[in-house]
Amino acid sequence: MTTSSIKTKRAISNTITYIVLIVISIIWLFPFVCMLLQSFRSMNEGGGGMVDYLLPKQFSLDSYTFLFSAESKFVRWYGNTLIIAFFVAILSTMMVLCVSYALSRMRFKGRTVLMRFWLILGMFPGFLSMICLYFLLKQLGLTQEGAIPGLILIGVASSGMGYYVTKGYFDTIPKALDEAARIDGASRARVFFTMILPMSKPIIIYALLTAFMNPWCDYVFASYVAFGYSDSYNVAVAMQRWVWTNDYQGYFTRFCAGGMLIAVPITILFMCLQKYYVEGVTGGAVKG
Repeated sequence: MTTSSIKTKRAISNTITYIVLIVISIIWLFPFVCMLLQSFRSMNEGGGGMVDYLLPKQFSLDSYTFLFSAESKFVRWYGNTLIIAFFVAILSTMMVLCVSYALSRMRFKGRTVLMRFWLILGMFPGFLSMICLYFLLKQLGLTQEGAIPGLILIGVASSGMGYYVTKGYFDTIPKALDEAARIDGASRARVFFTMILPMSKPIIIYALLTAFMNPWCDYVFASYVAFGYSDSYNVAVAMQRWVWTNDYQGYFTRFCAGGMLIAVPITILFMCLQKYYVEGVTGGAVKG
């Protein structure tokens, strides 16, 4: 086979690959483009409800203006979601890092059984325990008016069970570093905070992003715990109530505008931290 034929074959293969990727990207981005266009549709078109065309005939910021008006509680709901996601991200990341380091470096009786038990337990969907959790939180006053701290507690309580990726990353860091520091008199805590964590930036960012995303996108638990008390809703629950209660009439464009604002923090975080996120996933997958 000649060099020219190899180059031709490679060019054809690359062209087909790019075409397939472009088609997949268009299919994937189409719903987001539709939401973006509808969020800029004027309230004079269809009264803010659903229409049978994609491109707005009249562009307007009516829907975004409504979200920040006194008539809407969107700012409060957005703040609730941000508070829950922020505290869950910080606290659960701290917990999963400590648990993962302990399982990676320490050897104690029942360690293997505990890890296997957590892995098996993690296979069951969380909503199976919703009824039990609801009544437990209700006894503690962490539902409805107290739904925000209740949702933070739910998000943090079992976060240590997601140790496997973080532990895999810690396993790639040579244990000789720990042993050398221990010989010099450093405690376990000092080794962890001054040596291991500075070398674990990718996995820390991975843990923060995943922990932030879960409550940010949560609907099931949030609707269950805050049911009937609108001041404790997060944006997912509140916007669903909009289109459900009002049957899309007058609230569809506002729903689209809210959806775009919800996507902003996650998009910015991933764009800025994508490099570390990928390094954390690939590094944590080397060892189990």
